Amino acid sequence: MLNYLWETRPDILYSVHQCSRFCNNPHEKAIKCIIGYLKCTPNEGNFLSPDSSKGIQCYVDADFASGWNALDCEEPSSVYSRTGYVIMFTGCPVVWVSKLQTEVALSTMEAEYIALSQAMRDLIPLLGLLDEITPALNLDKNQLSVHWRACGVEPDSNKLFANLYEDNTGTNELAKAPKIRPRTKHISLKYHHFWEQVKNGTVKLNLTGTKDQIAYIFIKALDKPSFLHLRKLLSGW
Repeated sequence: MLNYLWETRPDILYSVHQCSRFCNNPHEKAIKCIIGYLKCTPNEGNFLSPDSSKGIQCYVDADFASGWNALDCEEPSSVYSRTGYVIMFTGCPVVWVSKLQTEVALSTMEAEYIALSQAMRDLIPLLGLLDEITPALNLDKNQLSVHWRACGVEPDSNKLFANLYEDNTGTNELAKAPKIRPRTKHISLKYHHFWEQVKNGTVKLNLTGTKDQIAYIFIKALDKPSFLHLRKLLSGW
């Protein structure tokens, strides 16, 4: 039942996903904790305040081998990293994801890069859709022109672009440089499918600090101040 609720309450997505991994042996205390949190916030959810100047944004993060510990080190899923991302349009969240990766990453940078690739598989089709329906959305063309020029794309090209925020410097640089380095050649070429999108300005990569990385709320259990700060950025309350 909780799996239905995170579709309107992204703030519980990570917790619900963690609990759903143990359906055969439910963590009752964790489930009761989530229910108690929801009971205390019955009128909350996503407070949407559209701001066309923000355009299309995507925040991506990953937690390297997040489930590993000495007690269950023989469990294959314990070495999978977790992907978290949220796609926002005019400052409003429209897609949010928290899930385990399906293959083993060998480093933090690789885990972040896999997460980046997974997010792009949702982001690129969404950009194409929005590009077609933009005339009906009444977006401020002057503000869009500022964004286009920032990416080196002329405003008369009538092309939307997205700002993508990543907090890992190595991942950010690897995504911008179209070559396989000796230490990164083990990363399959299938994760470089978006190079052309970066090159032509459809996606602009930006380095952001962990404090303002909204996707961080989807990959880890946070302390209260961090959770409240990111929930404010994500859901507006």
